[in-house]
Amino acid sequence: MFRTTTQIILALWIAGLATTPGWTCTNFLITKGASTDGSTIITYAADSHSLYGELYYTPAREHRPGEMLRVYEWDTGRYLLDIPQVPRTFSVVGNMNEHQVSIGETTYGGREKLHDPKGGIDYGSMMFIALQRARTAREAIQVMTGLTDTHGYCSEGETFSISDPNEVWIMDLIGKGPGKKGAVWVAWRVPDGYVSGHANQARIRQFPLNDPENCLYAKDVISFAREMDLFKGADADFSFVDAYAPADYGALRFCEGRVWKMFTRVAPSLKIPIDYVKGVPGAAAMPLWVKPDRKLSAQDVMDLMRDHFEDTEFDLSTGVGAGPFNLPYRWRPMEWEVDKQKYCHDRATSTQQTGFSFVSQARSWLPDPVGGIHWFGVDDTYSTVYIPMYCGIQAVPKPFAAGTGNFNSFSWDSAFWVFNFVSNIAYSRYSDMIKEIQVVQRELEGQFQAQVAEVDRQAELLHRQSPAEARAYLTRYSVEQGEQTVTRWRKLGEFLLWKFMDGNVRDELGGVTHPKYPEHWYRRIIKENPELYKVPAPPEAAPQH
Repeated sequence: MFRTTTQIILALWIAGLATTPGWTCTNFLITKGASTDGSTIITYAADSHSLYGELYYTPAREHRPGEMLRVYEWDTGRYLLDIPQVPRTFSVVGNMNEHQVSIGETTYGGREKLHDPKGGIDYGSMMFIALQRARTAREAIQVMTGLTDTHGYCSEGETFSISDPNEVWIMDLIGKGPGKKGAVWVAWRVPDGYVSGHANQARIRQFPLNDPENCLYAKDVISFAREMDLFKGADADFSFVDAYAPADYGALRFCEGRVWKMFTRVAPSLKIPIDYVKGVPGAAAMPLWVKPDRKLSAQDVMDLMRDHFEDTEFDLSTGVGAGPFNLPYRWRPMEWEVDKQKYCHDRATSTQQTGFSFVSQARSWLPDPVGGIHWFGVDDTYSTVYIPMYCGIQAVPKPFAAGTGNFNSFSWDSAFWVFNFVSNIAYSRYSDMIKEIQVVQRELEGQFQAQVAEVDRQAELLHRQSPAEARAYLTRYSVEQGEQTVTRWRKLGEFLLWKFMDGNVRDELGGVTHPKYPEHWYRRIIKENPELYKVPAPPEAAPQH
């Protein structure tokens, strides 16, 4: 047997991931009929306190008969098994392949007894092997579930977003536990004109049993639940969530809360109550998908990834925890106890520990290498910049590439560290500094959005003459935008340090000023201990005679 080096880049990437703690990742799914231009869009925020954000590129390859692919667990890097390679694999940029197929995920865990760490292939490898082998979302589902059927499954419960230029699917999957090979799953196509989301909690409840055009599922998804004494009743009443991943309070508030907030932003007319997220007994579960009040652009979807529960009772930019400058982040742990009473901070879509995120856009009216744009950013979604990486490119910008940097040492050459430098400076005086960041963020993203039409036109013309020349053109463009963005962001970091050094704020002429804390913060200070900070009034002067 031959063993291939196909996994070298993947192994480097795995080594940087380290671990994936609970309550991580957020995915939103937008169908063709719900987007302004008829593209499909999925998003993914890979959130972990020990995740180094990089953009990975795996070139297309031809493989000889008998070649084997070494599979390493995505989260830990441990070797799992060898599987037969296919004759040809496709190029993959980040989480999108050259045929505009894209995949994201969120881990929900599910019933502990269904987790088998020695069970075979892991969720991360499933995703990226599928991207290397699938031309459509349906093919990706077949590849992923086929891998678990053949080799077993060693991860916890996962929800996947899977898209191509025409369809968007949501899939819940979980293993069968020690000694039982394979996984049980349901994949349901999001109806055209609708949007969906998932955030570390299984989402599919009842589903159609006789609609293979729109809903696929493991043949034993119901019978296995009966076998494990997880379900009793008629098949039509079977709920994947209730059988395999019933939601506790944490899953509702920390996970479903993010989906609820997105739904309320895109479809405010539905007035979806917050009761379910707050764990109110008897509250109706959220729908799997909603029809937005208006169609969404790629920029709209980027903005959806930027959310701290603003304008809700969970708003993280308010309260004593936000400090004097309305910082919408809370340092971990999320849960704590005082006087034997448990409390929690909320978990928003935008969070400080994001390694990387993307907004993956697939467009059916363009040739595949031109049609797919993997809008990619590193660090906190609220302050990142989504840069257009066309799915047909053959290299990625060096500051984002595997091997440029790592999690264990700071480097000005690394996009991850440059963006973290800026965001962590901003956390000290957030309400003022985020405004400066957003000026540059909007400048860059607005520039990219304006350029896309012309880049598409040029690339499509080239593709008619020579697909190779089109790919070379797109590679130059994406690499240039990535490198220029990091250069601009370094300058932004220098500017923020200069303007806000030592708690001062420079004015438009560069003069140092000393703005006060906000009034509400002074009131909090004196409320805690009014006598400590009180300045006594000067004694009255003695009367003059």
